[in-house]
Amino acid sequence: MKEKLSFSSYATIGFMLFALFFGAGNLIFPAQLGQNAGTNFWPAVTAFLITGVGLPLLGILAMSFSGSRDLQELAGRVHPAYGVFFTSLLYLTIGPFFAAPRTGTVAYEVGIAPFVSEGFQQTGLILFTVLFFAATLVFSLYPGQIVNTVGKFLAPGLVGLIAILLLVVIFKPMGEIQAPQEAYQNGAFVKGFLEGYNTMDALASLVFGIIVIKAIRAMGVTSNKGILVSTAKSGVVAITLLGAIYVGIAYLGATSVDVVGIAATGGPVLSSAVSYYFGTIGSVFLAVMIILACLTTAIGLMISCAEYFHSLFPRFSYKTLVVLFTVVTFVIANFGLANIITFSIPVLMFLYPLAIVLMILAFMSPLFGHARLVYISTIAITFLISIFDGLKTFCNLLEISYYGWMVPIIDLYEQTLPFYNEGLGWLLPALIVIILTSVISRIQHVSTVKA
Repeated sequence: MKEKLSFSSYATIGFMLFALFFGAGNLIFPAQLGQNAGTNFWPAVTAFLITGVGLPLLGILAMSFSGSRDLQELAGRVHPAYGVFFTSLLYLTIGPFFAAPRTGTVAYEVGIAPFVSEGFQQTGLILFTVLFFAATLVFSLYPGQIVNTVGKFLAPGLVGLIAILLLVVIFKPMGEIQAPQEAYQNGAFVKGFLEGYNTMDALASLVFGIIVIKAIRAMGVTSNKGILVSTAKSGVVAITLLGAIYVGIAYLGATSVDVVGIAATGGPVLSSAVSYYFGTIGSVFLAVMIILACLTTAIGLMISCAEYFHSLFPRFSYKTLVVLFTVVTFVIANFGLANIITFSIPVLMFLYPLAIVLMILAFMSPLFGHARLVYISTIAITFLISIFDGLKTFCNLLEISYYGWMVPIIDLYEQTLPFYNEGLGWLLPALIVIILTSVISRIQHVSTVKA
């Protein structure tokens, strides 16, 4: 039985995993964070790396450690209905509701918007997304090797361009790092931690984990321990690359304020930086690379979502679901990148705690004998807190008062839960419930054995 892989094999799987995580959209978040964090750069970036890089690795390892066939099976340890609910919501979030529309808007803002006059931006977005998602639809309906082939050249090409850009930025920054914006003046670490949610990579890792495990098995490693070790080593390769790019892009953002000003999103920061250093030729090259990279990501998301929901609802054909998801994605994309990011935040504030807790439970599961009591209790307490985080964030974004029935519950949470105002009020209760219910389940198990 093969237990170890060669270094080149770890590198191959690591680069594959990096390519899965590395979407052009991910470039905009560290750029925006760098601009806003300013001189509080390192606390914000360090926290961003925890959620933007550390949690995706944890998710990959959790899937490997759990031995589950897929995410629905792992989440189904709480209850089969919860497995369907959580997996469906996750696929919709990283698919047609937020991540997939973002591929079109990022491609437009970074690649096309710099060449479109101010008064025609909305028209330009509509025309571009019609073509972009029409191409997505065609390739999703008839998936073939072209997507994989193009993807193999795109990821290295885009990374190469970004690497050259970052080297230039390091030796010749656009300007001085400015004072932090208001949101980052105090609590930059917590703000950076929550900003890492926007990458959605921790959510995606619960899906990508199965792809990595299959690749490792195909190379001859079949034991659980061997798969876990191989996953960890390959994951380190991927997150090292991803983390280095995040830090570099954040530094670019931090030094760009003199030239670019404070941008609403990270898209204009990236396109302005390329134009500043490399002129029109650089901007055109970036546009082509970003558009193609976003297109392959969009196709992959459409295919994955349609396949999952077709397995869930066989009465709807794969092609019908591809058309439905593509149309929904197109409509949402035309609300613009800033709006997509803004309205994704309440959903992520709700969904991320549930995903993180599921990862923790996957690792601790052998300690409490996989008892459903622990899964149900921990997810329930996390759900009751994170649902109000999502609702509260939604009300704050719309600048409306909390609904009357929310006020006493939010007041209770604020008064009793540590770190609640920082968006981490769920963490300590979840850990306490895991410990208490684990003890109870062990006692019940011992009593049952003695009886």
